[in-house]
Amino acid sequence: MSSSTRQYRRVCTIAGSDSGGGAGIQADLKTFSALGCYGASVITSLTAQNTVAVRAIHTPPAEFTAAQINAVFEDIGVDAIKIGMLANTEIVQAVAERLRHFEARNVVVDPVMVAKSGDRLLRQEAEQTILDELLPLADVITPNIPEAEVLAGMRIGPGDSEHRAACERLLEHGLRAILLKGGHGTSGESADLLAVRSDNGEIRYRWYRGQRIETDNSHGTGCTLSSAIAALLARGLELEEAVEGAKEYVTQALRAGVEFRLGRGHGPVHHFYQWWS
Repeated sequence: MSSSTRQYRRVCTIAGSDSGGGAGIQADLKTFSALGCYGASVITSLTAQNTVAVRAIHTPPAEFTAAQINAVFEDIGVDAIKIGMLANTEIVQAVAERLRHFEARNVVVDPVMVAKSGDRLLRQEAEQTILDELLPLADVITPNIPEAEVLAGMRIGPGDSEHRAACERLLEHGLRAILLKGGHGTSGESADLLAVRSDNGEIRYRWYRGQRIETDNSHGTGCTLSSAIAALLARGLELEEAVEGAKEYVTQALRAGVEFRLGRGHGPVHHFYQWWS
């Protein structure tokens, strides 16, 4: 390779496929592209879904997930990773083992458990495996309130102290950072709490606050946020700045998508609002 050859910023998504195109692998790849990164993919599950419901899920063997990871890492290389839907314990274990093998960095885990329609996307027996094996490998995890309640084993109320308590409980599992998303709230503000554990064990907190966008087109918001964080980490931003930039990107994508209509249910955010008129 000559000294003048340029290198893509490479981000790999390890997640499920959304046939409707609004979430999962499809949303991740759109986000990477919109934020100036090259996207590779490892498909852990295939869903037959649209804006209304998840109709069917097909999960390939865990060995095939591992083979995809090997193919991407051994040839293309990866600067950051976004991990989404992992349907069962075997796939969680395979992904965690491969991440350890390749000494993966800039790992963003969105612990996808339930679709916006209410359909469960993760088998319950896999939840403990995610806590024990996968989350300690992450640079940051991005659960929403219902997901954090499952992982932390506690009810999370609207107060600041309860959000901090949930973050502290999750950090006990060896995690480095948590972005507790506030998108399931009901106030006019969408507030996300970032908790980062320093090397000396101290925890620092930062709130990211923004206006809640009233829209039915919010399918894939969580996938998009975690993918945007991964893309900005690949571009060299520090975690706090990456989260800030990702939240701004999602806010603008939500705002731009309000006027569109796609399907009969929850439509997608507008990933390419900066490029499409």
